[in-house]
Amino acid sequence: MVVVIRSVFYSVIATTDIGAGFGDVRPLDKARIRALTANRVPLLALINPNTDFVTELAADTVGCITREQRDHLLNIEQPRDRNERLLELLTRRSVDSFKQFTRVLSKYQEYLEPLLVTNGGETFLM
Repeated sequence: MVVVIRSVFYSVIATTDIGAGFGDVRPLDKARIRALTANRVPLLALINPNTDFVTELAADTVGCITREQRDHLLNIEQPRDRNERLLELLTRRSVDSFKQFTRVLSKYQEYLEPLLVTNGGETFLM
């Protein structure tokens, strides 16, 4: 019985250590999902998903999306369709990926950042 408890205890420590070393790997919380949902229409219309933006999202230093996802996005011709797929990918990523996406978005299109960083996803008219 003691061995089983130690095994579970060590497992928890290893998981905690891995999580701390790799950033916030938790799934998106309700507030961030609400921000994406409430502002989906303006985000689809306004994000400029050019090659530089999408490539930076997949950079090793950012890691918001994978290289395969980047290649897939860049093969989508219509910007709105590319944005649709990008937002779908983002809702399945971690809290850390969402923060990285917001950081890169603010670098390229700073005026869109409030759509994602407000509490509860308030809608802004532009």
